[in-house]
Amino acid sequence: MMGKYIMASNVLNDNFECCYINLGTSVEVNEIGNWGWIKLKRYFKILGLTIKRLYHDKPHLVYFTLTATGVGFYKDVAVALLAKLFGRKIVLHFHNKGISKRPNKWLDNALYKMVFKKAEVILSSRYLYYDIEEYVPIERVHYCPYGIPEKVETITKAKVVDNKVQILFLSNLIKSKGVYVLLEACKLLQDKQLSFHCTFIGSEADISEEDFQKKVSSLDVDEYVHYAGRKYDLEKVEAYSQSDIFVFPTYYSNECFPVVLIEAMQFSLPVISTFEGGIRDEVEDGKTGFLVRQKDVEALAVKLEILIKNPQLREQMGKNGRNRYEKHFTQEVFETRFTKIMKELV
Repeated sequence: MMGKYIMASNVLNDNFECCYINLGTSVEVNEIGNWGWIKLKRYFKILGLTIKRLYHDKPHLVYFTLTATGVGFYKDVAVALLAKLFGRKIVLHFHNKGISKRPNKWLDNALYKMVFKKAEVILSSRYLYYDIEEYVPIERVHYCPYGIPEKVETITKAKVVDNKVQILFLSNLIKSKGVYVLLEACKLLQDKQLSFHCTFIGSEADISEEDFQKKVSSLDVDEYVHYAGRKYDLEKVEAYSQSDIFVFPTYYSNECFPVVLIEAMQFSLPVISTFEGGIRDEVEDGKTGFLVRQKDVEALAVKLEILIKNPQLREQMGKNGRNRYEKHFTQEVFETRFTKIMKELV
């Protein structure tokens, strides 16, 4: 998503002569994670186009997002090494992490050293530097938090009046995103007879709808929890607009800077999340919401209870979050910050 914003940025394209190459080898969603001759053919076509651009255009700077680990990393390494072979300066923008977990693998370690040598790196948060500190000195690291475009509906659509406090979870149904953690916290809230309703929105993943409903039934929270499936565009806007609290209790090891939290603040929602990745640079603990330890059901339930019982606190934290979005996380702020980094590096 951030790549699309960069390509469409008038600020960036007005300041630089840009050439874009799509490094993706998957055309359909079901192709992601799978390899075959068709994808291999696409990959070699990408390498050929990269060589052509490096030779003819002679760019002053080669920017791309590097996959941190796995097959995607090996695929991206070839592009990075080609740029280095042509003597081009490269800047690597990370939207994932996991490098610090793999230095003992001799091949990965050798490739990381080659790719990171003299390369500049962009991270979305200072809390993510630990992942690359073995390979990149701090003076070659630049921080650029994400920003998203404004939605008119965020300030024009009113919340639905309901006696129950509306809690929203919006992400794919993935265990490490904290789905079961939140369900168990809902059970604790139900035991205290608090008035709330929790809506889960997202695609099925390693948790199917059937698995989800089984967990809901086993906890006996059927009257308090609802899985609404996938929502897009205006349906997604409506879900945010009609909610009172946004919860994202992730413990996903590759979590970096979840855009979903910025979206929630855009809609003036207090946020409850965890200390995973760069979330501490998004959510101000105690001001725009609360942060709790990963997998801590009791702590999550305590913070939810505080917000359920205190509508004034919810409103104030929501306003603080909205102000934080406007100051730090709009698309305009991101483009300005990103363009400034690019100018420093060219």
